[in-house]
Amino acid sequence: MKKRFEMLDYRNCLANLPNSVMKYFGMEPVGDTLPLADRFLNKKYKNVVVFLLDGLGTCILNRNLPEDSFLRRHFVESFPTVFPPTTVAATTAAMSGRQPIETAWLGWDCYFPQIDKNVTVFQNVEQDTENDLGEESVAWKYIPYEYVVDKMCKAGKQAYNSMPFLDPCPEDFQAVCQRITDLCNEEGQKYIYAYWDEPDGTMHDYGCYSDEAKEVIRELDAGLEKMCAQLPDTLLIVTADHGHMQGRNACIEDYPEIMDCLVRMPSIEPRALNLYIKEGKKEQFEKSFKEAFGDDFLLLTKEEVYESQLFGTGEKHALVDPMIGDYLAIAVSDLSIFNNYEEKAKFRGVHAGYTEDEMFIPFIVIDKTR
Repeated sequence: MKKRFEMLDYRNCLANLPNSVMKYFGMEPVGDTLPLADRFLNKKYKNVVVFLLDGLGTCILNRNLPEDSFLRRHFVESFPTVFPPTTVAATTAAMSGRQPIETAWLGWDCYFPQIDKNVTVFQNVEQDTENDLGEESVAWKYIPYEYVVDKMCKAGKQAYNSMPFLDPCPEDFQAVCQRITDLCNEEGQKYIYAYWDEPDGTMHDYGCYSDEAKEVIRELDAGLEKMCAQLPDTLLIVTADHGHMQGRNACIEDYPEIMDCLVRMPSIEPRALNLYIKEGKKEQFEKSFKEAFGDDFLLLTKEEVYESQLFGTGEKHALVDPMIGDYLAIAVSDLSIFNNYEEKAKFRGVHAGYTEDEMFIPFIVIDKTR
């Protein structure tokens, strides 16, 4: 089973990068460090910046930018993200240094047994609805974790975030870059973690290699080059949370023989679906699912998921078990299974399955001391 998922390496993935940062700043890592990062964190810098661009996997970088572009000139090599290769799981790993198995931030939608609902965790609404679940975040109530930036600040280090969702909430890419520039030019050694939500959004809407995607990626490339010209004594690492691929879409409602077996609608991701099966229906479910999707999805039991170490090798969070369900269906082709027709029609670029285009992300380094 492990050989089947050989692209995964939880000693050499995105979750290890913040551990290298913590070690560099004299702190105890919470997991293994990233050998690739350790190679560059080998001398004293005034500033260390990690900038994560959502969806800019290696394939997206190479197929949308020319070889002489700023980011491609500074490309070092590819390395894997976590599973599933999706924003909730991967950015949590990048901000905490912990694997999805440890945090239980598994995907865009997670099942919380405490309220018996599938929750869109970043938006705090019930899945596939606009039903707000209150002022308190369900995810942060039941699966809280600590940011590396906060951990460093508690230890007396200078550490900052620059992203639209955390104070002071820079509102656009230029503002995110300007905050980085301003902080880097202040006194003291510091760590800055930055995030921007493109090109992911554009690729979802228009496709991975559309004119719209190429334009956004060119703008990001130019913006980072401009920002770097103003950074003193800085090591900038640019990476992504996941890659992307052009998708074919199905809707599970078109498969009544599968729907008849389900306790609730699937969650996690349309390319990494958990499936809760009614008592006495497992045989029917396995037969119907494999007939419909056997060429496009791997269907694993919960036991096989744990054996494969898909979500990591660390200590299992208590809520992972109910979140996985009875089966996990993992996309190994370009097909995704959505819960409704609206999403089936909407998404052109997709991710969260187990393909090379989704799993591999770039490690890009700009050393401003040279």
